[in-house]
Amino acid sequence: MELKRVVVTGMGALTPLGNNVDDFWANLVDGVSGAGMITNFDASKFKTRFACEIKGFDPTAHMNTKEARKLDRFAQIAVVASDMAVKDAGISSENVDVDRVGVIFASGIGGLITFQEEVVHFANGDGTPRFNPFFIPKMILDIAAGHISMRHGFRGPNYAVVSACASSTNGIISAFDTIRLGKADVVLTGGSEAVISAAGIGGFNAMKAMSERNDNPQIASRPYDKDRDGFVMGEAAGVVVLEEYEHAIKRGAKIYCEIAGGGATADAYHLTAPHPEGLGAKNVMIAALKDAGMRAEDIDYINTHGTSTPMGDGAEVKAITQVFGQHAYKLNISSTKSMTGHCLGAAGVIEAIACINSVIYDIVPPTINHFTDDPALDPNLNFTFNKAEKKVVNAALSNTFGFGGHNACVIVKKYIA
Repeated sequence: MELKRVVVTGMGALTPLGNNVDDFWANLVDGVSGAGMITNFDASKFKTRFACEIKGFDPTAHMNTKEARKLDRFAQIAVVASDMAVKDAGISSENVDVDRVGVIFASGIGGLITFQEEVVHFANGDGTPRFNPFFIPKMILDIAAGHISMRHGFRGPNYAVVSACASSTNGIISAFDTIRLGKADVVLTGGSEAVISAAGIGGFNAMKAMSERNDNPQIASRPYDKDRDGFVMGEAAGVVVLEEYEHAIKRGAKIYCEIAGGGATADAYHLTAPHPEGLGAKNVMIAALKDAGMRAEDIDYINTHGTSTPMGDGAEVKAITQVFGQHAYKLNISSTKSMTGHCLGAAGVIEAIACINSVIYDIVPPTINHFTDDPALDPNLNFTFNKAEKKVVNAALSNTFGFGGHNACVIVKKYIA
């Protein structure tokens, strides 16, 4: 069968760099760090006391207090991001068939804050099981997709995707496939994560995965720098509206870009560490290029997974040089996690939004906080250190890799009628 074209017609985001897409993009281009000392809870006794939090978010500005209490923070920000995306795309029951509008939404962890609160409440009690009746519906990670569909009345395919830090990229790929196979006209997709809590910070500290630069948080996330010492936790929600091309044209929608292809692979190697030669990363980029019917030379920018961990950054760079060969030295590479921190299950979608804006505006956002070259990384690659670069970006590739060896990659390209 002939696969349908899929375009992006709407976006919404809540991030450490801004509570809408425009502010998020402007701060990315300006090289702003979203890091600061944790305010979500008292982190004074933790090894890491800073993170990239969403600033100034009040759920009751977007929903009534009773409704807000029924949602974990990860679902609250998901719903608000969906509101932005729906408004941006201009979709309503008047111009779409709601039975053919789906929601495929992701999270790596889901309602960890709710889980922690309920267990602590029980442990501090007298042993009598007094749990919030919304405990389970607030905690389960599929509930964000459910709330989004109920809020907007969308009755098409509806489910959650989870693959750790690759979750929302896999969600985008699933939405892409659903539309190009003709199973829906429109799909809201993306992901959210909000685990800046005692359990979240404590758990990742115990793994020794996070930076401990408490004296200067804003320069702690430093992908590809010789002295990188781990990632910085972030929280975010992002939604992109994917739409079948002819459907979008028929309703007169604005079109941001086209989804070209996606790939998914497994390292089959280690619980948390990447394959040292970047095998899974190599294979997923090859798979995405094949799916898109594109050559390596067609890619102008790679938004890397680039978490600022000693092992992960090196493995991804090896994979890029293997896949792209000599073209690797002509394209731009950057890690926007240097500014947003690592937003776990939401990382893929906000980095896809960064790629979409790169394609729209022909700007590559930087990798900030570079101070010392790492001799183990090829110095001839263009990591777009510290300053954004103007460049024609016809196609951009976004990489995300998750614990368990999950790899996902999506390619976006300029829209040509």
